[in-house]
Amino acid sequence: MILQDTLEAVVVEPPCPVKQLKQHLCMDKGYSGKPADATARVFGYQPHCKQIGTEKLDAQGRKKHPARRWVAERTHAWLNKCRAILIRYCKKSSNYLGILKLACILLWYRRLHRLGN
Repeated sequence: MILQDTLEAVVVEPPCPVKQLKQHLCMDKGYSGKPADATARVFGYQPHCKQIGTEKLDAQGRKKHPARRWVAERTHAWLNKCRAILIRYCKKSSNYLGILKLACILLWYRRLHRLGN
């Protein structure tokens, strides 16, 4: 299961939870269901999965906390615009890693250039 592989690959260990407070794990709709909940509980998390349309609304009927796109998803979307990365023309992994780093540098350079003007 992808969720189990992801939770096993966590680099930074979560803080030790206080007995009264559980460590929460917010998941999207793709992870809704009993198998994902059971996997999250095995790793010591309290799973949460909001269904579409159940967001909290303020007095005017607008979302209090609008959904934000994950940083990783946004970065992947930016990198998908680079054809050399998307197709992977390089046979050597070191060359591919170099192109990936160059693409990230160019993305940040363009972003800083836009913010500076």
